Amino acid sequence: MILLPIEILEVNQEKIREIDEVIKSIYRLIIYSRHHSDDDLLDTYLGSIHNLRQLVGIKNAQMEAQTDEEAETYLKNLQASLEFVVEEINSHVNFEKEIQLFQLLRLISPESNKKHPNRYRHTLVQIGSHICPDEKEVPGLVSELFYRMNLIQNPIIKAIYFHHELIRIHPFADGNGRVTRIAKNWLLMFDLYPPIFINDAAQKEEYVNTLSSSFSTLTTSPNEWNEHTKAFFDQELSRLLTNANLLYAAVNKIGINRIENEK
Repeated sequence: MILLPIEILEVNQEKIREIDEVIKSIYRLIIYSRHHSDDDLLDTYLGSIHNLRQLVGIKNAQMEAQTDEEAETYLKNLQASLEFVVEEINSHVNFEKEIQLFQLLRLISPESNKKHPNRYRHTLVQIGSHICPDEKEVPGLVSELFYRMNLIQNPIIKAIYFHHELIRIHPFADGNGRVTRIAKNWLLMFDLYPPIFINDAAQKEEYVNTLSSSFSTLTTSPNEWNEHTKAFFDQELSRLLTNANLLYAAVNKIGINRIENEK
């Protein structure tokens, strides 16, 4: 397998500018508005993360678990993983080392880690029509992915690129999707962007189908930017923009409520 070359990425820069403008608008409220305090963003951000654990986590569990018991376990592991990421960010630790993949695997998919502790997969894996790289290639591909990821300056592009390629490698026997989504959100949250989650069945289907088409096309044309890979990046950007706007609305509402209370 050949990793997607970072020099051919053609990401929608206008949408990235939109996202950045929303994030800047949030900080303008915090810094320049007399009706906001320094704690408003943190309180809103942590509150939104808590809601994601309760709401999005349950929906994801319903799509990935077979029984209510499995869904409850999935949600518990998701909460533990997000708490770990928040603690690491508070300690100024970003996601940039291979060992952190295994830390996340132990938290989000402990049953997988128990079967193959601190090891990449030793079996052949197929995702739909996509045959993942031979297990002997996995360590080298993951190391190369981290090297390439750290060459990307924009944290949004870095996070989406990492997500796309780690799923394509599929380094673990199980739990790859869960680990990848948490890792991506660690990268985003470290740079103060809201997390991206798949939060309903329709998005899940779109996500799976787009990745499958992207992987198939890259198998035959590994060095060419194609419509399916572009679609995946665009969909992730749209989800991030939606979440950023929701965050702005929540912070802005705090100031509006304060104004009303002062009347």
